[in-house]
Amino acid sequence: MKSPDAIRPLRALLAAGGLAMATTLTPALAADSLPGQGVTVQPLKSTIAEETFQTELVMKALQKLGYDVQPIKEVDYPAAHLAIANGDATFMADHWDPLHADYYKNSGGDAKLWRDNSYSTGALQGYLIDKKTADQYKITNIEQMKDPKIAQLFDTDGDGKADMTGCNPGWGCEAVIEHQLDAYKLRGSVTHVQGNYSALIADTIARYKQGKPIFYYTWTPYWVSNVLVPGKDVTWLQVPFSSLPGEQKGTDTQLPNGQNYGFVVNTQRILANRAFVDKHPDARKLFSEMKLPVADINAQNKAMHDGANKPADITRHVDGWIKAHQKQFDQWIADAKAAAK
Repeated sequence: MKSPDAIRPLRALLAAGGLAMATTLTPALAADSLPGQGVTVQPLKSTIAEETFQTELVMKALQKLGYDVQPIKEVDYPAAHLAIANGDATFMADHWDPLHADYYKNSGGDAKLWRDNSYSTGALQGYLIDKKTADQYKITNIEQMKDPKIAQLFDTDGDGKADMTGCNPGWGCEAVIEHQLDAYKLRGSVTHVQGNYSALIADTIARYKQGKPIFYYTWTPYWVSNVLVPGKDVTWLQVPFSSLPGEQKGTDTQLPNGQNYGFVVNTQRILANRAFVDKHPDARKLFSEMKLPVADINAQNKAMHDGANKPADITRHVDGWIKAHQKQFDQWIADAKAAAK
């Protein structure tokens, strides 16, 4: 947990311009008013640009309900959970369950936060290597990296250890990777390369295009698996056994097909301030009903990677998705309005 002093600068950022939380801004509404009229909403997301698409879709729906939706603020995941729990922001559309379970618990859990929805399901994560090297050396399990001869294949700095493109400091996946390096006794043979993931994965892809072996962590939905296609260009590595830290301890990560990539299949949820959804049943209903397929997020993220990544491009993608799913979108709005009555 962060101290109150550590949270004050974040509160100042989120309150810039005199914003007040929606929970304090509910006037008496006329019968024909939209349920969100006069209520300010503050969305948050991480620094991952590819999360903008799903965040803006929620924002567009809230605007249809009359809410005054402020521009997105970018905050690291732990701070975002705390800000929403403390009422300094309203929601984020990219709470990973169970990957962010510790952030949820440490920020007050169900007493302060709400996540009773399944916005996007089936999010995979794990470790991959290029298929050419996997096939040539029959590498199927990350445990094989304990073999110095295998580890050296993925050594990019000459120290004899495999260099794995990994997670940004502070991300939920960082805690899992660091835990598993110990659990699988890989510290002596694998280096967890950290920094800016976007820059690191760009270098990884460049090495792949040069015909060099690559070893990296990634997740779906994200554009990487549209460029390095599992089964065609790269191969998922299994883990020797399930082992997760914190709130996920003891969870079995084996998939129904028998494969075990070391991570639980995650559900992306809309995380919201508990007091806000309790006071605004229309927003609660909206968040509960909204669904966005992983395949649609992957496709949009790939478009961003291919160059359509300006704010106007992303807004166009969101508008295009709504138009293609207009009946479903309109039903969400109608159901939310009905819940307010």
